[in-house]
Amino acid sequence: MPLHLVKLSVGTESFMDLDGWIKQRAKQAAAAGKPRRHIHVTRMTPKRDAELLDGGSIYWVIRGEITARERILAIEPFRDKDGIGRCRLVMDAKLVPVAPRPMRPFQGWRYLADKDAPPDLSSRDDGVAAMPEPLRRELRELGLL
Repeated sequence: MPLHLVKLSVGTESFMDLDGWIKQRAKQAAAAGKPRRHIHVTRMTPKRDAELLDGGSIYWVIRGEITARERILAIEPFRDKDGIGRCRLVMDAKLVPVAPRPMRPFQGWRYLADKDAPPDLSSRDDGVAAMPEPLRRELRELGLL
């Protein structure tokens, strides 16, 4: 059973904002002859890496809600130029919208059990996935969604 991570997406305001940033970085990597993948560097290396690499994803919190996920492809510990241990989380550059779930701010990342992970929006058949993100957010804030 896969295990997931939850991480704040600092500086992004919406799913589209994060998606655009990831696509821009993938385009830059392709132009430089590198693989089209998204890399996020963290200070700590997850201890449960085998579970994360067994189909796990990183779930991004945007404006207080878990909003999107990316599949984790690799976990690469390394030392930076100052000799400090760091970790690259290598993810598929495809961002998947998920059913939003409120999440309070926190530092670093948190583990998320597969049973507690929000479902992908594409798994819903009520038309919510086709709505623009600002409309979904407003309807949720009003308690209508």
